[in-house]
Amino acid sequence: MKPLLDDPTSFDHELICGIDEVGRGPLAGPVVACAVVFRKDYYNPAIIDSKKLTSKKIKELAEKIKKEAVSFGIGLKDQEFIDKNDILTATFKAMEEAFNNLMIKPSIVYIDGNLKNPFIKGVEQIAFVKGETKSIAIAAASIVAKDFRDSLMLEYAKTFPQYAFEKHKGYGTKLHLEMIKKYGPCPIHRKTFLPKTYNIALI
Repeated sequence: MKPLLDDPTSFDHELICGIDEVGRGPLAGPVVACAVVFRKDYYNPAIIDSKKLTSKKIKELAEKIKKEAVSFGIGLKDQEFIDKNDILTATFKAMEEAFNNLMIKPSIVYIDGNLKNPFIKGVEQIAFVKGETKSIAIAAASIVAKDFRDSLMLEYAKTFPQYAFEKHKGYGTKLHLEMIKKYGPCPIHRKTFLPKTYNIALI
């Protein structure tokens, strides 16, 4: 991956911010977003799409990114916010929170996806489909967000051990669905995401 996208405006900006999220699809837990700011010439070939990395490598790189970034911020929206609104709004608001938590603000933001964020104001935005494969800043954001959310789900696994969150991180695996069927949903389950056959306990 090149240090920056082949965007002609990139080198007009000293600081480049990448924003990505994890956790849009799970049945439980929050959606988590991260914003990472690098100088335009920053490069680390180990930083790639988090989906291609092991859990151990994600944790190693997350610590390195947090040390070497100009700034980084985390944002999240929990299951209650997701159920009250919708997952797209929750994703955008988590991204806004991550951006607002930056100590140093950039003048351009690269966002993973095909939509600009309507809640982030006062900064140029460019949306890139599969951005984590095209921008080191977006890839770094995906790594830090993934590490943060996975760590959070491991803590939830201690509180709700019957659901084995440490194994599936809240995603709708066969094991997870079996546990929901056996025990019913817990407080961190997204009511609007559960299969209708499991909604009786939520009425």
